[in-house]
Amino acid sequence: MMDNLRTASSHIVLKIILGLIIVSFVLTGVGNYLIGGNSDYAAKVNGTTISRSQLDNAFNNERSRQQQQLGAQFSQLASNPDFMQQMRQQAMSDLIDQTLLQQYMKSLNLQISDAQVKQAIFAQKAFQTNGKFDNARFNGIINNMGYTADQYAAALRKSLATSQLVDAVTNTDFMLKNETAQLVSLVGQKRDFREAVISTNALAAKQTASEDEINSYYQQHKDSFMSPEQFRVSYLALDAASMQQTPTQQQVQAWYDSHKSNYSQPARSRFSVIQVKTEADAQAILAQLKQGADFATLAKQKSIDPISARQGGDMGWLEPDTLPDELKNAGLTEKGQLSGVIKSSVGYLIARLDDVQPEQVQPLSAVYNTVAQAAEQDAAVSAFYKLQQKVSDAATNDNSSLAGAASVAGVKPVETDWFSRDSVPDALNFDPVKQAIFGGSLLGSNGGAGNNSDIITVDGDRAFVVRISEHKAQAVKPLDQVKTQIADRIKQDKALQAARAQATSLLADLKQGKTDSFDAAGLKFGASETLTRNSQNALTSDVFNLSLPQDGKSSYGSGEDMQGNVVIIALDKVEAGALPTAQVQQLAAGVTQNNAQLVFDALLQNLRHDAKIKLGAAAQSQ
Repeated sequence: MMDNLRTASSHIVLKIILGLIIVSFVLTGVGNYLIGGNSDYAAKVNGTTISRSQLDNAFNNERSRQQQQLGAQFSQLASNPDFMQQMRQQAMSDLIDQTLLQQYMKSLNLQISDAQVKQAIFAQKAFQTNGKFDNARFNGIINNMGYTADQYAAALRKSLATSQLVDAVTNTDFMLKNETAQLVSLVGQKRDFREAVISTNALAAKQTASEDEINSYYQQHKDSFMSPEQFRVSYLALDAASMQQTPTQQQVQAWYDSHKSNYSQPARSRFSVIQVKTEADAQAILAQLKQGADFATLAKQKSIDPISARQGGDMGWLEPDTLPDELKNAGLTEKGQLSGVIKSSVGYLIARLDDVQPEQVQPLSAVYNTVAQAAEQDAAVSAFYKLQQKVSDAATNDNSSLAGAASVAGVKPVETDWFSRDSVPDALNFDPVKQAIFGGSLLGSNGGAGNNSDIITVDGDRAFVVRISEHKAQAVKPLDQVKTQIADRIKQDKALQAARAQATSLLADLKQGKTDSFDAAGLKFGASETLTRNSQNALTSDVFNLSLPQDGKSSYGSGEDMQGNVVIIALDKVEAGALPTAQVQQLAAGVTQNNAQLVFDALLQNLRHDAKIKLGAAAQSQ
């Protein structure tokens, strides 16, 4: 069972089977390949043709999925023809597996009734509005995906048949109680051990590195001593904030006049209403009001609008753009004036105009500071964009230096020190700027200085023009620069080999019960430590690979710690583990799922072995 578990962990869980769940494919635009044409063929599987269009759709769907998942990184991968061909071949392989499985399900006579298809459609949340099936929503979604209702039902029927096959496998695998107990004991096991460290640094101090060794190491590991690509850049930095100037009183007045609506309160009206269902009810209430009945009292008693009724019919202040048409057209112009019976989309209304407030404009004196600040920012942004255009033109017209652009911008160029992709100066550490520098378009034909960049806008209120002054391509560092580093590596490698050899010799004695050489080496075991299989310790796997201690005697082995030292391990005690019930259930479920995965893997292998598969030209072309 444990062997099966280890084998299963290297598989992709039910990749092919779950890839057949058509419903999720449809909703993400991945279902069209199931309804491809037959104008060309990519493969024939036991006489069933997989068309070029099916393969193209499957390939395009996988490309779209990876593009969404990888983002900008996908563009770099997609430029590699081998990567794209591999993706196409994988899409072809998946289609063959899906075809084989559909043929197998047909041979098993797996049947899905119309009622099951209908129930599955109704259960899809994507087709529901407020928890209920929405036919218009259903038709809209599948039509957008290029499906008719019959086509979608046919695809879903295949999906449900596949689900039956999945259930037939996953629901029949199980673990016996003793198997579960054994697995829990192993997974939750604890081990007590001690360690004695052979220091590689101490041994390295005793090692030597000859000139021949250093030169040989350098020749064999040149890729480890590369200088990264480096740049020196000249740039102009423009900042809208630096262009702000305190506006004159006339400028503030002009800005206020053109934006007066920002500081105005439009005319408002306040109404009270009584809403009823029938015209007869409205006429009766209107008669009572004309005879002196209290409007608020009748609103609370009679109005069917619960919100305004609680307020005695009061609707609060309403501005012209929020005033309902029924009230706009009621002809109410004086405070306290009653309307007649008003027919509306919600029944019948009686309205009363309670108050009118004319338009109110805040005087400039009350908002002067706010207006001045807005005018200042507006003027700075406008000047900033005008300056950008002038600088862009100058940088283009004089492309051999930044002198012309600097003169127009009124700022001096800044020159950086050498930097690489991993050490960009903070002043230039913006994605658009880095893309311009490292994208290659600013380099000259000889890899040196080239063109000025165009204006690069950052955060909306800053901009740059950059120019590569000098460039150093990636290159191997000279031996003289790395000689000391190489000598240290050689000494460290020799020390590690010496430590491993010493550990091997000492272990042979310890396993025979001899400790003289161990003591003579000045080594001592440290305090006892406890590890579980999930412990974050470099020695965990070494400790758990040791055989169990016998007759009260320790079991010995070796490993290497995070500092590169060789460690002699003494395993003293092994304790069977226990896990909470929830973890036990989760562990058993995971093993069951892995076992089911193995069954599917074997099923696909058998189906491929017995199938007649012929690839067409479309399987290779792109």
